[in-house]
Amino acid sequence: MLTVSERRRLEKLAYSRTAESGLVVRVRIVLDAARGYSNNTIAARQGVHLDTVRTWRGRYADHGLDGLQDRPRSGRPPRVTPVQRAEIKALACQLPAETGVPLSRWSSTELATEAIGRGITAAISASTIRRILAQDALKPWQYQSWVFIRDPHFAAKATRVLDLYQRIFDGVPLDENEYVISSDEKTSIQARCRCHPTLPPGTARMMRVNHEYGRGGSLAYLAAYDVHHAQVFGHCAAKTGIVPFMTLVEKVMTCEPYASAERVFWVVDNGSSHRGQAAADRLTARFPNAVLVHTPVHASWLNQVEIFFSIVQRKVVSPNDFTSLDQIEDRLTTFGRRYNQTARPFEWKFTQTDLENLLARIERHEQKEHSQQPTDRTHQTAASPAAA
Repeated sequence: MLTVSERRRLEKLAYSRTAESGLVVRVRIVLDAARGYSNNTIAARQGVHLDTVRTWRGRYADHGLDGLQDRPRSGRPPRVTPVQRAEIKALACQLPAETGVPLSRWSSTELATEAIGRGITAAISASTIRRILAQDALKPWQYQSWVFIRDPHFAAKATRVLDLYQRIFDGVPLDENEYVISSDEKTSIQARCRCHPTLPPGTARMMRVNHEYGRGGSLAYLAAYDVHHAQVFGHCAAKTGIVPFMTLVEKVMTCEPYASAERVFWVVDNGSSHRGQAAADRLTARFPNAVLVHTPVHASWLNQVEIFFSIVQRKVVSPNDFTSLDQIEDRLTTFGRRYNQTARPFEWKFTQTDLENLLARIERHEQKEHSQQPTDRTHQTAASPAAA
């Protein structure tokens, strides 16, 4: 006989939508037995074998609800040994070219083929390779681009830019009449006129853009972004260069509040339009209150206007379907005015502390590589006679 609490618990499981189906069947067998049904009747009601009814009635009588759970099983013996797993992971952590395989990166199928070819294992599937690599979150079929810091003055330049974002210059807070402008160029915006009109979204259908197009030329979009007031000034030109950049500067510096500002700091990268001390002197000669500040080499990600360019790419340029360059220029100009109506300063999260942590990680990496170099050379020297 079942107690009231046992019956309630079993009935809750019997009609559960989240419990395992096997457990639900076993619970219903016990409930039918408590209602007085015979084993044959229960087997017919639940669609199971008579022996199954006997088994689960007996287990519940001996162990209660715990008896309805599956017992531990040893399972099939593993076909891949720990040593083989380690060898497969080591192979996945090598570049294919270093192993003599004419591939740029590994796939699960290629790793399985290579493991069999090397005699690591007699047989293995690509899915097994993926499960083995998943234990250490290894995904050799993926790759990520990166640029190693090579500017000898990276820390000083990056610190100056980050300080300006915090309204500090050379350790002194900026006045209210001082401004920070982030500027750069977005090059090669093409006019791709689709051979068939773009179709708008419909029911259960996304926007459709024809694959074929005719080229209508390209232009460059230069933008200056006021970091703390979230205002954008844009200018389109046939190509980048000193003249288009200075045209943008003229557009900004001849209007208020920048024309009468005490200082206006221009944060730029090291592009040819504004590179080096010559560009700084040229800017100051034209506008004495303008100060050019360069980001480190290959560190345009420190320039906040790149965030604005990513917005332009997503909301204005893609998908690219423009009949002419004039249409692109009109769209960019109109979007700039629309953006300025509701824009807010970006929540810049990369701080001076993050910079120090980044430099510390790079230093540890360089020290590790430096400490491994003598060992590698010794190994190569010792191995060279054998190779000969």
